[in-house]
Amino acid sequence: MDILKKLEHYREEEEKLRWEGTFGEYLELLKEKPWVAQSAHSRVYNMIKDAGIEEVDGKKKYQFFSNQLFGLEAALEKLVEEYFHPSAKRLDVRKRVLLLMGPVSGGKSTLVTMLKRGLEAYTRTENGAIYAIKGCPMHEDPLHLIPNHLRDDFYKEYGIRVEGNLSPLNMLRLEEEYGGRIEDVIVQRIFFSEDRRVGIGTFSPSDPKSQDIADLTGSIDFSTIAEYGSESDPRAYRFDGELNKANRGLMEFQEMLKCDEKFLWHLLSLTQEGNFKAGRFALISADELIVAHTNETEYRSFISNKKNEALHSRIIVMPVPYNLKVSQEEKIYEKMINESDVAEVHIAPHTLKIAAMFSILTRLKEPKRGDIDLIKKMRLYDGESVEGFNSADIDELKKEFQEEGMSGIDPRYVINRISSTIIRKEISSINALDVLRSLKEGLDQHPSITSELKEKYLNFISLARKEYDEIAKKEVQKAFVYSYEESAKTLMDNYLDNVEAYCNKAKLHDPLTGEEINPDEKLMRSIEEQIGISENAKKAFREEILIRISAYARKGRRFDYNSHDRLREAIQKKLFADLKDVVKITTSSKTPDEQQLKKINEVVARLIDEHGYNSTSANDLLRYVGSLLNR
Repeated sequence: MDILKKLEHYREEEEKLRWEGTFGEYLELLKEKPWVAQSAHSRVYNMIKDAGIEEVDGKKKYQFFSNQLFGLEAALEKLVEEYFHPSAKRLDVRKRVLLLMGPVSGGKSTLVTMLKRGLEAYTRTENGAIYAIKGCPMHEDPLHLIPNHLRDDFYKEYGIRVEGNLSPLNMLRLEEEYGGRIEDVIVQRIFFSEDRRVGIGTFSPSDPKSQDIADLTGSIDFSTIAEYGSESDPRAYRFDGELNKANRGLMEFQEMLKCDEKFLWHLLSLTQEGNFKAGRFALISADELIVAHTNETEYRSFISNKKNEALHSRIIVMPVPYNLKVSQEEKIYEKMINESDVAEVHIAPHTLKIAAMFSILTRLKEPKRGDIDLIKKMRLYDGESVEGFNSADIDELKKEFQEEGMSGIDPRYVINRISSTIIRKEISSINALDVLRSLKEGLDQHPSITSELKEKYLNFISLARKEYDEIAKKEVQKAFVYSYEESAKTLMDNYLDNVEAYCNKAKLHDPLTGEEINPDEKLMRSIEEQIGISENAKKAFREEILIRISAYARKGRRFDYNSHDRLREAIQKKLFADLKDVVKITTSSKTPDEQQLKKINEVVARLIDEHGYNSTSANDLLRYVGSLLNR
């Protein structure tokens, strides 16, 4: 289907969604679909819920945010469960401004943008359908037409509560256009659109001296006063402020705490009573979600000002910290790169991971416990298993610092340095060392990094480099092992046969001679020593392996190479130790012989085919590992 056909199809689909009818017909529609009359907060919550909720280790993961926000699961769960969910149930929380507070480039703006784009799409669905009085600049709820003295009866019949009063303009129209016949008022389906200023508004503070309150609440249209005779005639008023246009939906209040106080006072009435003052009219009802965002410094300054106390209790602060998981940080970089013009450049495996490690290290607080360092903490946070620690330790670490993740290097800085590396080198491939070098050079240009912080960050770059050295060595050594998994499986099976014989005080049969032989203690120890199993601890380790094999057998499962983390690590290290000299000679030889050249070409091919490198990055990796092994 070409683009013109798609445009035609889109137009047809939009036409199918349109609906227009009288208020009487709208009430019939409500009997079939009572959810149509939901509040703005309820609509946002249901939009998130309808996208899907997944439970992972007792924590909720919302599919609505999953492709754009990474590593913020805890903050998002708190946001949905402590603000959107109770607000949807009409609890008092909905009468608060939602203030997202966090560091720069932490995802606050992305979160709000997702809510706005989500609402635009959701109002085009069956569950998110929304209707308004036709011709109303504020897209007013048709149920405001029901007089106050009939609302209890309406609730008994329809089970729907009506909140808010008819706006001055629609009150006038009801009398003049419809002769007071509420049932004849025309209602239409509307679709939220920030571009068309329907249901979604954005207010950004500018110079307090020049910014007009009309930007929020609308203004008098002086050209019509002569026609209508009075400033208090609603037809002489433009209901085009952000609060007017965002009615029924969401208004983003950018950098709210930078705003002049006179703008903030309008939020007091709007949040608490669901109305605001505009022109020479009675209070105007509005049902909308106000989302603001700010940084921690501005928030602390705002809180310390006694003049703002009335607003303090009308605000719910939701911290949005930086992500603290390496794997999720990688996804942030991948997303940002894919959205850029450098998406075609080859980025060698582990490059983004190492950059992510540096970023996360700058955001973590030094643990108070003596048995854990920042690298272990970083691994635990990312879900890796670290010997001697469990999930209870992770919970304890997270409770140590409430403000963890509110400072450190932001993702934009890292992406800027990656971009700088790509542009400066003018090549089709970059690796982890290129990026670490660029991150180091960029510290001098970063305006908010003090000399003390710079020293700390240089240390984190060194730590990330050490991590990369280990990864690089393992990657090359693994590529040198022909049919690595097969070799590992064979070695493990051999080890397990010997362990079984050792624990059962039995002998093994030599496959060549058929004679009975004792378990090979030298082989078992050569593997166990790789992970620090002492002579005294060997018996307990071997018995543990045997118990694990029995447990697997009882459940009808096969114990394999991946069934025991520590044993797998020991097998890997043993294979790598045996290969180290081969790798060292082959990668560091300036004039490799024919056999060595063949081996190098095989390894390069395997790095390209199985590990995601290209020719340039694979050869760079081999040269680097050769230099490491020769140190």
